[in-house]
Amino acid sequence: MNWFAQCAVVTLMYLRTIPRRVGASLAAAVGVAGVVAVMVAVLSIAEGFHATLARTGSADTAVVLRSGTDSEMSSVLTLDQTRIVADAPGVRRAGGGPVASAELYVIVDLPKRSTGTEANVPLRGVEPAAFEVRDRVRIVEGRRFEAGRNEIIAGVGAAREFEGVDLGGALRWGENEWTVVGLFEANGGISESELWCDVKILQPAYRRGTSFQSVYTKLTSAEAFDEFKDALTTDPRLQVKVIREPEYFASQSELLYGIVLGLGTLVAALMGVGAVFGAINTMYSAVAARSREIATLRALGFGGGPAAVAVLIESLVLAMAGGLVGGVGAYLAFNGYEAATLNWQSFSQVAFAFRVTPRLMLAGLVASLLMGLLGGLFPAVRAARVPVIVALREL
Repeated sequence: MNWFAQCAVVTLMYLRTIPRRVGASLAAAVGVAGVVAVMVAVLSIAEGFHATLARTGSADTAVVLRSGTDSEMSSVLTLDQTRIVADAPGVRRAGGGPVASAELYVIVDLPKRSTGTEANVPLRGVEPAAFEVRDRVRIVEGRRFEAGRNEIIAGVGAAREFEGVDLGGALRWGENEWTVVGLFEANGGISESELWCDVKILQPAYRRGTSFQSVYTKLTSAEAFDEFKDALTTDPRLQVKVIREPEYFASQSELLYGIVLGLGTLVAALMGVGAVFGAINTMYSAVAARSREIATLRALGFGGGPAAVAVLIESLVLAMAGGLVGGVGAYLAFNGYEAATLNWQSFSQVAFAFRVTPRLMLAGLVASLLMGLLGGLFPAVRAARVPVIVALREL
């Protein structure tokens, strides 16, 4: 019998005896399942947050900020500068004017519905053209705010996560009271975590004079971006940064994505060490329990290599089963779970849903196989090196 045939025979024999050690086998598989479930669940936070920001914007929309800034919070633009931006070549025209919205971005406090703790919520002052610039925004309840009035429309994510953000509700910040007159969707993008109002009302309410922080513009086409950018960055009256809207919001997720990715990897690695030791103990016990089988096979002419391969395959099978259970469990428990977290680059809350993607499931399965390989390696070596005469003494 050739080497591969020996491996197949020994492997089938080992796999058939797993039910005899169901307790130890389950312990190893459950340990791996726990590691995979935790890893996939933690990383699904980063995937969901990143997806929310990545779904925001379109390639024919540009964001203009002050040069040297990486977010709206630290940007300042004057009224004259926003007019220069709106009149730049490449900006779409509609109804006799440019499709551009000069905007103000402030942070207000609202309690979370789940915990009652105060959270930073973005309140965005926009111009009427904002609804044409962001053509994915759609009112689902109520109506748009009216210009010149203390009225707010809220994203459905903000309404879901924060107290007081209900249709017809009144919100007070400082000396100003605002009425929620509408709720809107934005294709699952970050705008659904915001509150919108008339920028001309927001400016005096927060003593911002005639200043703005950003300009969102709808271009004639995605190809017009370079012309638009070159016109603004070479204008001596301006010192601005011009970026496509999807790229801007994707960059806003980098910090949190990196933190969660690092945390998830660290937690999975620490738990994985325990799972590997559990697998090692299980497989060592399996090798010890099979001393008679190994002795018999060796006496019949089987080599030590097939015994080692069989132990490794058994360990991988148990780990893969645990990985599948952990991945499916994480998907059922966390995929679509809605939450809100702090965007460290804007210091405001973002509502999002956990996303257990196929890529995460595959990563969990690969991690489980790695744990199975490490857990079965040393027991496999032991199975291959047991002298026949020593094994026969067990008979």
